[in-house]
Amino acid sequence: MNQSGLYHLLDIESLSRQQLNALLELSSLIRNDPATYANRLDGRVLVNMFFEPSTRTRISFEIAAKRLGMHVVNFQSDLSSSVKGEALADTFQTLIEMQPDVIAIRHPHDGMVAELAAEAGPSIHLINAGNGCIEHPTQALLDAVTLLHHHDDLDHLIITIAGDICHSRVARSAVEIFTKMGVSQIRLAGPEELLPAQSIRDAKIFSCLDEAVDGANVIMMLRIQHERFGQVSLPDNDAFYRQWGLDAERLSKAAADCLVLHPGPVNRGVEIASEVADGTQSLIREQVNNGVFVRMAVLLTLLEV
Repeated sequence: MNQSGLYHLLDIESLSRQQLNALLELSSLIRNDPATYANRLDGRVLVNMFFEPSTRTRISFEIAAKRLGMHVVNFQSDLSSSVKGEALADTFQTLIEMQPDVIAIRHPHDGMVAELAAEAGPSIHLINAGNGCIEHPTQALLDAVTLLHHHDDLDHLIITIAGDICHSRVARSAVEIFTKMGVSQIRLAGPEELLPAQSIRDAKIFSCLDEAVDGANVIMMLRIQHERFGQVSLPDNDAFYRQWGLDAERLSKAAADCLVLHPGPVNRGVEIASEVADGTQSLIREQVNNGVFVRMAVLLTLLEV
């Protein structure tokens, strides 16, 4: 066990406040001076084991690892023996026997990464790179790092998360990390069909975006995750945008210095206007940039010697 006491990164909930603060602090240190951390993990091996499409997460893990001097193997499920009928457990054990140092896993089923972690053995570290509709811990960490670059602390903030809350692992991990960090109020907003059956933590539920953004210090917009649900009746894109899209007029209802987040991919003209996504209050590109530093921090923490 390393000094942090962190062996796998599976979720935000299981992190102690000390572990959380250490990851956030190290991410900021790397952001401020990335050259100092170059090649710290020279010769170690990361496997990106992704069973869903990804741009930001997979590539930032690869860049983070390579900046640390690691070798990176990108597992491709459509080119693996899984297309021949091999069970996931057998595929995973095959990779374990090849003795990589870290495996970053993205999987569409809730709880799958935790199940694999239980089978990983003593020498392999797992990172949850997005699991079903429940967890995306490195996204939550990079969102927190991004906000901490603009606020000394988050306890006075009102944060609104809007869109497809029901199917969003980003939303759940964000609520978890913002709650741990003492955020003043977390608001969840979306169409009734895209809201969770029960509130997440103590977040307040809104069925009107205008009300949800009123006075907010941070607004995080989420795309509709069509791939995660079946026959749900939703308005077309234009109608959805009129009711649930964040445009300049709606943004003006928020606090004057309100910051805008989006985990990507962005669907312009559906959940957010281009003028907002590209505007001066948007931190969307900064989020992507910080994703590399956060994933460097996670890899360093898991593999510290």
